Formats: sequence, C-alpha cells, structure tokens
Amino acid sequence: MAKVELKKPIVEEISAYIKDAQSVVLVDYRGLTVEQDTNLRKQLREAGITYKVYKNTMMNFAFKGTDFESLTSYLEGPSAIAISTTDATAPARILCNFAKGADKLEIKGGVVEGLAYDAKGIAEIAKIPSREELLSKLLGSIQSPITNFARVMNQLAEKGGASECEAPAAATEEAPVAEAPAEETAAEAPAAE
Repeated sequence: MAKVELKKPIVEEISAYIKDAQSVVLVDYRGLTVEQDTNLRKQLREAGITYKVYKNTMMNFAFKGTDFESLTSYLEGPSAIAISTTDATAPARILCNFAKGADKLEIKGGVVEGLAYDAKGIAEIAKIPSREELLSKLLGSIQSPITNFARVMNQLAEKGGASECEAPAAATEEAPVAEAPAEETAAEAPAAE
C-alpha cells in the first residue's frame, strides 16, 4: 500500500472534525507530564471538545482550502489540535486556564468563528465567558427588576393594599388652586378697528 493511501484516511478524519467547527486551537504539548496531559484531555472531553495529536503534514493537507488554512503557519514542532463544534470560546478558555498551571503547554494560535488569532488573541478570546454564563447573567439582570416589583407588591398586600397606605399629610391637604381666567366670549371681545 502506498504512503498516500495510508495518509488519506487521517486527512479525511481531520477534515471531518473541522468541517463544522466553530473554533480550532493549536497547542504545543511538549513537556507536559502524563498526569497533566490526562487531566487536560479529561477537561476538554467534558466540555465536548475533540483533542487530538496529528502529524503537522496531515493537518496541513486537511486545512488547505478551508477557513483554517491560516493555521498552517503554526504547524512547526509537535502540535495538538482542540476542536469545538458547539462553544466557540471553550477550547481557548480551557487551554489558557490549564496553561496557567502547566507552563509547558504553549498556545500557538487558532481560528474562532472564521477569524484567525495568534496566541495573544486566543488568550483574549479565553476571557469571554461561556454561553451558559452569559445567559445566566442576562436572566439575572432581567429577573432583578421583576423580583423587586414582586417584593413591593407583597409589602403592599401585607399592609392591606394601596388604600391602607397613608400618604404624607402635606400631600393630602388640598392646596389652593388659582383659577384660570375665563375665556372671553365673542361678545365681550373688543371689536377690531
């Protein structure tokens, strides 16, 4: 069997992974201990992220003609690829957080929603909260006014309703109302000369 025939299934596998990917991040994993690598793989797997080590030439062939072609410049030295089809920021977030404790893990670059980023750009992407966090913050900000309104209505109900609530004495006394001048009728109006 020729070498090309052996490489073709691997290139097709990579192509299948990146076809619907929202984000792809490349890392250099050299120097990680087995324990660190196992822990990293576990975190990525729990987040639904595909993490694999491929030869650079295989990834190079798979990236050609796709949105991820800009990653070919990062294919030097050992490379692992993290791919997410559901959460665009998850690979960057998990890998950058993990790299804080494992200084041997080096972020090379990545593509997030069609835009290429270097290592610094991926670090900035990692600061974006997950979709679930953003939704919970949104719901919290929507619920807060509703909760406050419900609390006020409950206090009114406990006091016996709005009719039982006394207004300040100054507001209940009637202030003298100045009468507006009556409109002149056509008969009273001075005749135009």
